[in-house]
This record gives sequence, structure tokens and C-alpha cells, in this order.
Amino acid sequence: MARFGALLCFLSVLISQGLPSPLAGKEVWDYVEVRPGAHMFWWLYYADSPSAKYQDLPLVMWLQGGPGGSGSGFGNFEEIGPLNRDLEPRKTSWVQAASVLFVDNPVGTGFSYTEQPNGFATNVSTVASDMLVLLKHFFTQIPEFQSMPFYIFSESYGGKMAAAISLELSKAVAKGSVKCNFAGVALGDSWISPLDSVMTWGPYLYTTSLLDNNGLADVNSAAENVKQAVEQQQFLKATELWSVTETVVEQNTNGVNFYNILTQQPDEKVTTATGENFISLQAHRHIRPLHKQSLNELMNGPIRKKLAIIPQNVTWGGQAEDVFSNMAGDFMRPVVDIVDQLLTAGVNVTVYNGQLDLIVDTMGQELWVKQLKWEGLPGFSQLRWTPLDDPASPGTTGAFFKTYKNFAFYWILKAGHMIPSDQGAMALQMLKMITQQD
Repeated sequence: MARFGALLCFLSVLISQGLPSPLAGKEVWDYVEVRPGAHMFWWLYYADSPSAKYQDLPLVMWLQGGPGGSGSGFGNFEEIGPLNRDLEPRKTSWVQAASVLFVDNPVGTGFSYTEQPNGFATNVSTVASDMLVLLKHFFTQIPEFQSMPFYIFSESYGGKMAAAISLELSKAVAKGSVKCNFAGVALGDSWISPLDSVMTWGPYLYTTSLLDNNGLADVNSAAENVKQAVEQQQFLKATELWSVTETVVEQNTNGVNFYNILTQQPDEKVTTATGENFISLQAHRHIRPLHKQSLNELMNGPIRKKLAIIPQNVTWGGQAEDVFSNMAGDFMRPVVDIVDQLLTAGVNVTVYNGQLDLIVDTMGQELWVKQLKWEGLPGFSQLRWTPLDDPASPGTTGAFFKTYKNFAFYWILKAGHMIPSDQGAMALQMLKMITQQD
């Protein structure tokens, strides 16, 4: 049962820990045992809008990347939650426009945990079935949300999971096994077609003056090895070669940041992949940035005490590397076909991408979009995009977008991989447009 009782002790805990309340809103959280010994944590913030009741606003579920990145931590305190990492009110919080549900997904992420080593998910099919158990529980325990428009927003590998979850959810809703008003999915800088991303790293870096001809040749050569492994359906090998390719990129760019090409990897030394455990190396590159020391201290300190339901032997982020390693064999598999199925089924699908993102560059996103078999693709492709003003800088273009039938694409300017962190006001406006509030 949801921890509504937690609200009664909420203010006293906040005072004792020196934590401010998330504006005037309310929040609830709980665990769901999705499989025997596999426990998933969720945290809901009710919408807190000055102009509308929460009942009149949508519900948004946020899924983080990695896999192994925590929505309750990074997505919440670094991107879209009501408070930032310093526990100060966030001006561009999505709670202004929607109730926001953070889920630590897959099992083992954030405060989620498994009691057994074999309890981790190894593919997106298990990730999707686990989430359906959680969502069925959630909408049953808090039935008032069943009629509200429900959207899934995601980032990075979270987008790959979101696509698979959305397909299974749409089927479950049609069957009546999950009662909710599923309104659409938004795929942000998403790992939908890993190979298209990797194959465009070289050209993207070259055109932005971050590679010379020699570097371009090195990166393209490493990417070709990844391509061969994918084409041979050797996906674990492809993941390892993806790690090698990232090392080649680092060596030739003096450590460009995969999340924003205008910066370098923070506190990173450029290493070689020779002799490295590629899982550990990739966890270091892509999981640790989502578990910054200050965020780790916040989550395992004041937040853990506030929540008051975290088992004594569970540490926020303690199983993150295990989550990543168990998904390694599924990591490089594309899910473009799932997006096709969603569009054909009439599900509203949005793709949005940051201009400065490398790991999931916009060039790669556009490549897989062109591969869609969806009958509306020719009509979408013929459209010209529409510019959007940056709400934080009126008169300056903040994004472009186009939409056709049940598909939309947003190109977010001056943003890297974590769009809400880089362009918070633009991300909030996009949320409102997708959920039909503007």
C-alpha cells in the first residue's frame, strides 16, 4: 500500500533534517515486489500548478538511462523534480505542469533492489514486464490517476526501455489488465538504434571540429567493427567494441564529454581499453556521472531518512553496476521495430534530442527515423520544421519541431544529453506542448 501515512510525518522529518518542502504539493512513495525478491521503488509528486488542480493535469512517468541511472535521484534532483540537488526550489520543475512519477528502473537501480544475484533484468522484455506489474499496482492503489492522461518520458537508455514498456502497456490497456489513460511516450536522446549512433560519431565530431582526418579514420574504423558484430548478432561483443570505440573517441578528442561536446569528461584521464574490464569502464563513463558524490550523499543521507522505508542493507545506487552488466548482452540491440509498432498502433510517439549530445547524436536519431516503416513517414518527412522561441531568452530560437499525425520530433538547441539540465525552460515548454497544454 502507498505510504500515505508517510505524509503525516513528512513535515517533522523535513524540519529535523533541515529539508524544505517540495513547494506546497504532496508526495507519496512505495516499493512494489515485481518478481519474487525483486523490489522496485517509486516516488510520486502531485502536480503543483498555480493555475490548475492536479486532477486537471497529466501524469508523467520519468525513466532514467544507464541502464542503472536513478530517476528518483538524478532525474528528480538534477533535472525535473521540485527541488534541485541543493534542496532549493527548481524554477523549471515539471511538477508545475504535471504530476511526476519517478521509478527506479530496472530492478537494482537507485533504491530498487534484488535479493538474489539472478534477480536482475537481462533484456528489455523483462524490464517491460516488471514495469507492468508496478503500473498495475500503482493505478490500483491510487485509482484517481486512472482517468488522467498518462505519458512516459525518458532519457538515454531509458528511451529504449520506454519504447518496450509502452508497447506492452498499450496491449495491457486494450485488454483491460491495466487501467490507465495512456496518452503517449516521449523518447529523449534515446538509445533506440545504438548502431546508428555509433556510426555517426565520427562524422558528427569531424563537422564540429573535434576530429581531424586521422581521428575521423580511427573512429570510423572502430565503429565499423561494432557494425560487423551487430550484423552478426553478436551483441555482447558489440557492446565491448562500443566501449573500445568510445576509448578511440576519447583519445582523438582529448577527452570530449559524450554528454555535451562543448565540455570535456570531468576529472577523467584518457585511458586505453586494452586489459580493461569493459563493463567497469563503461560503468565509470556512464553510470558514475549519474551518481555524483554530492547526489550520493544526499540520497543515502537526508533523503533516505525522509523516505523511512529503505531496507537497512540497501544503498542508493549500490547495485547500479550490476544492473548495467546484466543488460550488456541486450545493450546494442535496436528497438526501431518497437517504435514502428507503437506508431502503427496509433500510440503518440515523440522523439526529442539535444544538439550538443554525442553519445546519442541527432544525426543518428534522424537515421533510424528514416528507417521507419510507418505509413505516415513520407508525410512527416515532407514537412518543414517550425522554430520555437527559447522561453528563457525571448527572441532567440530554442528549438525546432515538426509533428505529423501521431509522431513528433523536437530538435533542442544548446542542449546535450540531459536536456532538462541544460535547457530547463525549453524542456518545460516542450512538455506542455506534448501534453497539449500550450
